[in-house]
Amino acid sequence: MASKKVQEIREKRKARVRAKIHGTTERPRLAVFRSSKHIYVQAVDDNVGKTIAQASTVNEDIKSKVHEVKKVDAAKEVGREISRKLKAMGIEEAVFDRSCYLYHGRVKALADGAREEGLRV
Repeated sequence: MASKKVQEIREKRKARVRAKIHGTTERPRLAVFRSSKHIYVQAVDDNVGKTIAQASTVNEDIKSKVHEVKKVDAAKEVGREISRKLKAMGIEEAVFDRSCYLYHGRVKALADGAREEGLRV
């Protein structure tokens, strides 16, 4: 468990990031959650408060692809998958919400994977 000081820093960073972004139907917010083993991303329409699409390393279709690869490579595949799902819905652009995480490592790999599939993030 993170110390109280680290939690406070993360909460401040999360609030600062979320104050600047807002997802819509045409341009949803890609909200990232990173655990020690897995990474999750949701495409959220903040106007209605609904999740449009989601992808994670826990999903069976992605789990089979990323079995026994590095976590950064798995995150990149999750980014590709969310991009495919959104493009199938006709969504070409999204807003990236890194939450309380710094933009490097797995979080950056997820965004890069989404961009590789043609989603403008």
